[in-house]
Amino acid sequence: MTPERLARFEANRRRLFGVAYRLLGEATAAEDVVQDAYLRWERCDSAVVPEAWLTKVVTNLCLDRLTSARARRERYVGTWLPEPVLTGGPHDPLEVVAQRDLLSIGLLVLLERLTPPERAVFVLREAFGHSHREIADILEVTEPHVRQLYRRAQAHVAEERRRFTPAPGQGEELLRRFMAATLAGDVAALERLLADDVVAWADGGGKAPATRVAVSGREQVLRHLLALTRHAARIRLEPETVNGQPALALYLDGHLSGVTVVEVAGGRITAIHAVANPDKLAYLVNQKN
Repeated sequence: MTPERLARFEANRRRLFGVAYRLLGEATAAEDVVQDAYLRWERCDSAVVPEAWLTKVVTNLCLDRLTSARARRERYVGTWLPEPVLTGGPHDPLEVVAQRDLLSIGLLVLLERLTPPERAVFVLREAFGHSHREIADILEVTEPHVRQLYRRAQAHVAEERRRFTPAPGQGEELLRRFMAATLAGDVAALERLLADDVVAWADGGGKAPATRVAVSGREQVLRHLLALTRHAARIRLEPETVNGQPALALYLDGHLSGVTVVEVAGGRITAIHAVANPDKLAYLVNQKN
């Protein structure tokens, strides 16, 4: 491949990763898809326009993977959550996209409810601004069918979506207070921070300690948080920005053992997503190294 052709691909790499990650919810798999697209681009006719062609290749590779992924996730041990990705820094693999709304862990979980074609249409339209005509060309379907898929996807996501859009800056302040209260085992402070109907999900994948079902309600969530205080001497919490959201990286004896993302609404924490499966932390660890 000539340097010019390689440069054309590299100019699209972060956008392609953004498409693949939003479609799969798996950063490592998204990297594999982008690499596969690169190999295909290397073999294709140089007259092909890379942007549209590469988007089509990546989208269809992801649709193939999503079919098998749904079966794997049905067998997954406990709660399945997306792989967390560090964002906002100089090496943010998703920063190139202006529309960052479809990055949050909560919204990516909601997208799991969609069929693969619905998810592809929704992501391409909402996060990347593709027209219905462009999406029809990518998926090789009719434009009316794309509009139908988009309406269905919108209906599935719309009701819950509002919960995952906090006011700017609100999450960072609550996160700092949440971190201090958790480490100190400050029950009163945690009670003030947690919404009455707060829900906590944990993804250990059978490879790390985690509850296998969601924990609902302030008292139940508080009980699980206070369990961390028994290991306070071994724990270090560091604030991070993950998937465009305030998050905490939990280090146990100096090793990253979990990432927790909080959802905020009405000045309180309404949802907690904690990823402890070491396989899902590997991409984030590589980002930090």
